[in-house]
Amino acid sequence: MKRLQFVPLALSILLAACATAPSQRPHKPVAIAAPPVTVENGIAPHAELVVAAPQTTDLWDQLRGSFGMTDCDADPAVLAWAKRYTHNPEQFESQLREALPRLTYVQEVAAHYDVAGEFVLLPWIESYFQPVAGRKNRPAGIWQIMPATAGSIGLRVDGHYDGRLDVDASANAVMKLLKQYHDEFHDWRVVDYAYNAGEFNISKLVKARGMPPDEPVIPKWPVRSVTREHLTKLLAMACVVREPARFGVSLPTLPNEQHLVQVKISHSMPITQAADHAGISVDSMKSLNSAFRSDMVDTDAASYLLLPANHVQQFRDALLDQSSLVTADSRLTTSVGSSAALSVPATRSPTATAPAKTHTVKSGESLWQIAHLYSVNIAQLQRWNHLHGQTVKPGQVLMVSEAN
Repeated sequence: MKRLQFVPLALSILLAACATAPSQRPHKPVAIAAPPVTVENGIAPHAELVVAAPQTTDLWDQLRGSFGMTDCDADPAVLAWAKRYTHNPEQFESQLREALPRLTYVQEVAAHYDVAGEFVLLPWIESYFQPVAGRKNRPAGIWQIMPATAGSIGLRVDGHYDGRLDVDASANAVMKLLKQYHDEFHDWRVVDYAYNAGEFNISKLVKARGMPPDEPVIPKWPVRSVTREHLTKLLAMACVVREPARFGVSLPTLPNEQHLVQVKISHSMPITQAADHAGISVDSMKSLNSAFRSDMVDTDAASYLLLPANHVQQFRDALLDQSSLVTADSRLTTSVGSSAALSVPATRSPTATAPAKTHTVKSGESLWQIAHLYSVNIAQLQRWNHLHGQTVKPGQVLMVSEAN
């Protein structure tokens, strides 16, 4: 099992970091969970949706375009690890397909922080994107974060909730940290060394030796072999993404309806009820939201769930229907003994339509921020507005909902 610590400078003396790839690939993939919202009648009338994924046809191209380090042939060790990862093409493709919902989510978070695309593949090196549950002082989550490190980067870990298993919270925390490292070191290779060996240790090396030259690609610093190997593996996985045909593999795609979407909720509920609302199995709901350590979705810990995009509307409708029933019941209760108690408020007309909403882009806004603001996913914004990328301009008017 791999150990890793994210070490902010103030804590790095106390926290030792290490990470190695798991010796065996997990057989069962587990998906993950992911902050309040104005509510009416006890629930959010339009639960916020955040999908962290570009259009499926563009995922790998976007990832390649965001790479910030070297190619496959820069070091023989990189090519050797790329071949090891793909020695069984069928198994590799299967594992990558299972990881794809989480990978696409992480990709969008990395793009938001302008982190090099290679680090989207970091959970592959750490855990094959499996949200491993930690025990006591063991690392956990797809990033294999130690408990002490989790607190230093703002992730809650207690008996009710483990933010290391929250794919949205952990991805944002890690990408923010990597961005800070790059602002300090200005070299993505050194960023990976700092991620694995600790910022304090790498800062000392930089002061003593200066920044490493471009060659060799894997800096020959006096660090543990596991730290050099960590960077080698990261570059190797990026190598496979760069040139999949070279290794006899195909990169899978993820239909838009299978993207992981963050759905904000306003009140706690049993996992079984949430699963029923969404129309998925209890096991699937638990695996998608494994940060909750009990059988309750506790909004005091996190006020959202992670769901496949094609189950979000059913979940939202179920919450609205439940709210309508509660409201109607409340009105009946307060009207006992009067003729009003015999009347139930009319439900929404199935033929009623709402006009499409629009948004005028403000200076500095990104498509990612607009998607968060209006509880939609980026792929929807691109489709509704016939966008072929994620670039928007101030003053541009975007459709942010369909007529409904």
